[in-house]
Amino acid sequence: MANMSLGNTYDVLIIGGAVMGSSAAFWVSRLQPDLRILVVEPDPSYAKCSTALSVASIRQQFTTAVNVKISRFGIDFVKNIEIFLGPEAEVSSLGFQENGYLFLSGDSTSANAMRAAAQMQRDHGASTQLLEPAALKQRFDWLNVEDIELASFGPVDEGWFDNMSLLGGLKKAAVAAGVTYLKDQVVGFDHANGQIQTVILANAGAIKTGQVVSAAGTSASKIMQMLDEHIPVEPRKRTVFMVDAPNAVHPDAPLMVCHSGFYLRPEHKHWITAIVPRDDQAASYDDFEPDLAQFEDLIWPKLYARVPGFDAVKVMSAWAGHYAFNTLDQNAIIGAHPNWSNLFLLNGFSGHGLQQAPAVGRGIAELLLSGAYQTIDLSDLSVERILEGKAMPEIAIV
Repeated sequence: MANMSLGNTYDVLIIGGAVMGSSAAFWVSRLQPDLRILVVEPDPSYAKCSTALSVASIRQQFTTAVNVKISRFGIDFVKNIEIFLGPEAEVSSLGFQENGYLFLSGDSTSANAMRAAAQMQRDHGASTQLLEPAALKQRFDWLNVEDIELASFGPVDEGWFDNMSLLGGLKKAAVAAGVTYLKDQVVGFDHANGQIQTVILANAGAIKTGQVVSAAGTSASKIMQMLDEHIPVEPRKRTVFMVDAPNAVHPDAPLMVCHSGFYLRPEHKHWITAIVPRDDQAASYDDFEPDLAQFEDLIWPKLYARVPGFDAVKVMSAWAGHYAFNTLDQNAIIGAHPNWSNLFLLNGFSGHGLQQAPAVGRGIAELLLSGAYQTIDLSDLSVERILEGKAMPEIAIV
């Protein structure tokens, strides 16, 4: 790709400057340093982006092999961020808390699926263990295991980390490499013969570009509508609670995903918990009001049934964030758009985008620059499957 140096002309324009867009910018600039790269971000504070409001976890316990491969790369990146980003990022550690993930199954059907998934995960380098109820109780004696059929535990390379330091490090490294960040908003495109020629910004006006990467998060569908295209991505609201339970203090506990629908993880001497709402529908783009009734109505009865130490609880705080939810199969939409010669998508991560950003940012950079994936083959997550309605479901969505 030739380097362009005209006024408002860029080789690569990336829509969205949070962790996904910043990862793509970092990797493109790392793999081909002479390119002019522009990242367009409407809110550089990132106050409402999925990255900032995430519980910032990483795991290998997925049910599709490509997601395991992505997270294997991601955990290496998280653990060795200073090596990957270099001193310019000013991040030496993400404070990775390696407590693990624990998935609970309550029936034989899901237990059999868990066994198959665990074998696949181990085949790709994960350390997943299967625990029968007695072994589960021995390891985590504070759990009620009476209705548990089987548990899946990842004791190594799973846990949580500093989300904003990952974002900040990627952005600083990209800027140090010459990437330009612009506070603005995409409002349209000029195009001809299946090629985007100009991206129209609300304030800066027309920007000519060679390649376009949409990493627009929950606004991904809005961006595609400007090109008369559709992708099945919508915002889904998740309310997260910070809870004090003085009779259940287990700071070394894993992030537990219960078959009854909630997840729970320690945060020092407290807990973070959330649940999928009963009527899980698209949220308004500006609706970040926590649904406070969820804790008492939905979560607490399940918590107490699973962990008797939650007999006394107090909600300390709550916040709401959005998943960029792929309604087709809850898997990411990654790759070149077949209807557009210079458009690439990083969309629809359905709640696991933060942990996948290092690998898929590199993947999209490889595809954009060389026409092929090199580190990890991400073609299972292609745009074509979306356009053809061929779902490849990820079952382990938290």
